[in-house]
Amino acid sequence: MTQTTPRTPAPSAWRTAALVASLGYLWVMLVLLGAIVLETFMVYPNIFSDPPASLALTMEFLATSGPSDFFPPLGLASWVLGAAALVLCWRQRDARWWVVLSVAAVVAEGVVSVLYFWPRNEVLFVEGLAVHSPEHLVQVAHEFETWHWRSRMVFSTVAAVAAFAAFLAVHRSEVLRRAGLVADRDVPAVPAGRVRP
Repeated sequence: MTQTTPRTPAPSAWRTAALVASLGYLWVMLVLLGAIVLETFMVYPNIFSDPPASLALTMEFLATSGPSDFFPPLGLASWVLGAAALVLCWRQRDARWWVVLSVAAVVAEGVVSVLYFWPRNEVLFVEGLAVHSPEHLVQVAHEFETWHWRSRMVFSTVAAVAAFAAFLAVHRSEVLRRAGLVADRDVPAVPAGRVRP
C-alpha cells in the first residue's frame, strides 16, 4: 500500500471563465457604485443647491463632459458582464443566486434611469429655463434627488454587494477544490492522508 499525495486538479476552462467573469463583473459594479456615491455626495449637493441658478451653472460646468457620457457605457458594460457571469456561474449553486440578484438589481437601476431620470435630465439640463418655469425646475430637481436615493443608490448597493458575494462564492469553491476538500466533477479529489490500495 502506498500513500498518495492529493493531486491539485487543473482548472477547467469553464471554472476559469466563471472566476474571470465574476471578477470582471465585480470590478465594474464597484466602479459603478463608487461613481454613484461620488455623484451623490459631491456632485448633487452642488447641482441642486439652489435651482434653477445652480442648474444653469451646472450646465456650463458640464459642457465638455458629464454623467451622460460616463454612466450609459458603464451601465451597458455592467449588463454585458453580468450576463456573462450569470451564464458562466450558473453551475455553481452557491454563486448562482447572488449573480441573479446582482444582475436583477443593476438591470432595475438601468431601467429606472432610462424611464425616470433621463427625461428629468432633459428637463433640468437641456431645456432648463428656456422651456420651463423656475417653479417647475425646482419641483423636478426635488423629485430627482428624492428618487435618486430611493432607487439608484439602493439598486447599485444591492448589485455591488451581491456581485461581491458571488465572486467570493466562486473563489471559495475554486480554493476548496484545488485543496482537494471538495469533490470535482472533472477530476476526483483525493483527501490528504488517504491511502489507495
